[in-house]
Amino acid sequence: MHAFDVLGDPVRRRILELLADGELPAGEITEVVRAEFGISQPGVSQHLRVLRENGFATVRADGTRRLYSVDPAPLQEIDAWLDRYRRFWTQRLGALGTEIARGKRERRTRDGT
Repeated sequence: MHAFDVLGDPVRRRILELLADGELPAGEITEVVRAEFGISQPGVSQHLRVLRENGFATVRADGTRRLYSVDPAPLQEIDAWLDRYRRFWTQRLGALGTEIARGKRERRTRDGT
């Protein structure tokens, strides 16, 4: 499965967002995803499996619990792929920053602060 196919699913993106803050037990991931998306525990397990099998997440056993964490390698590959296109938004963001600074200067001048 292509990385963008994996990340194209909002449930899998949400799971990765949760894992970005650190390792979580499967039960905690399931609780959040069930509350937000209304899918069953087997459905959440299926998404975790897709993330695991495609290298986006790792799992380790801790007694009876399964603890999931992000594997950064595929995300680094996506970042490298996006690098080719970054120039399209980097220049615009720089221009936006300039315009914001100009607006702040004009307000300070106008307000006399």
